[in-house]
Amino acid sequence: MGKYERERGARFERMVAEILRKHGYEAERGCQHSGGKDSPDVKHNMGKYHLEAKFSEHFAVWSALAQAERDAGDDEVPIVVFKRNRSKVYAVLEFEELIEIIKKGTKQ
Repeated sequence: MGKYERERGARFERMVAEILRKHGYEAERGCQHSGGKDSPDVKHNMGKYHLEAKFSEHFAVWSALAQAERDAGDDEVPIVVFKRNRSKVYAVLEFEELIEIIKKGTKQ
């Protein structure tokens, strides 16, 4: 990965943190020294979610999910947040986890 891609990735990580702050969460770009459980792309106070941020024109969903799952803590839900040029920001996570999140937010 070249310098331009790293800088673009860092800008996107800061953008994800800014979106979270806009919604009332504390968030900042994580430490990027080694990857893994102690260095998420975006640190936040939303709970047990590990955010992997990807800015790419050719998004490799399976490898991004594998990285998020590998880097997430045992009690964290891995989520990949992604976008490409001139697109909205999207997120992908395991469908069962999405259902659990929705159930928590709705009255049953």
